[in-house]
Amino acid sequence: MRRDGEARAREQLIERYLPLARRLAGRYQRAEEPLEDLTQVAAVGLIKAIDRFDEGRSVVFSSYAVPTILGELKRHFRDHTWSVRVPRDLQELALRVDRAVTRLSVGRRTPSVGEIAQAVQASEEQVLEALEAAGAYRAGSLDAPRGAQGEEGESIADSLGAEDGGFQLAEQRALLEPMLLRISARERLVLQLRFGEDMTQAEIGERIGVSQMQVSRLIRNALASLRGGGGEISGGA
Repeated sequence: MRRDGEARAREQLIERYLPLARRLAGRYQRAEEPLEDLTQVAAVGLIKAIDRFDEGRSVVFSSYAVPTILGELKRHFRDHTWSVRVPRDLQELALRVDRAVTRLSVGRRTPSVGEIAQAVQASEEQVLEALEAAGAYRAGSLDAPRGAQGEEGESIADSLGAEDGGFQLAEQRALLEPMLLRISARERLVLQLRFGEDMTQAEIGERIGVSQMQVSRLIRNALASLRGGGGEISGGA
């Protein structure tokens, strides 16, 4: 019977102080965190406070319960809601900064860093660090839609990266290098000037001291050799 009485008393305490737990949960509500979830966390903190409370202490229960519930809420944010590990003190400052920004925002005006720093009693550098850390609160999914106007099935991942043509070029270069050994140094130079530097045949002729016709023959012979066509390998003209 004594245990039944203790259980009833425990339930009565939970019902009596649950509104307090809800109010404390409301302090930490953010768009990313439903109030219902935070209320459940606060209720867990309330139950822990009830189970741990020592009636022999000269302190009222509410004074003991409040820090216990707040501690449970802070642990929830620290351990379950941050996508990237952030130091505990910086997490708590980021939450204070977030609440201060909401409180100080008037109309469309966003409070300055100095105003936020004064409200949370921190330096401007600490506020900036907290604002940056807040970006680690939630990580966006690559499978999320690109936007309200995005096409059906189009995700953020679809807009990231691009096909790297460098791999194909590297493969072609690896295949081409041994083939270039089949032609003369002059033919390699002519091909480099023509296709690498986009020079005309006349410009190449002036560059290496031969006629445009000779340049044309060098290019034709070199390409024939590279294609395996059995063209004559010319050592010069």
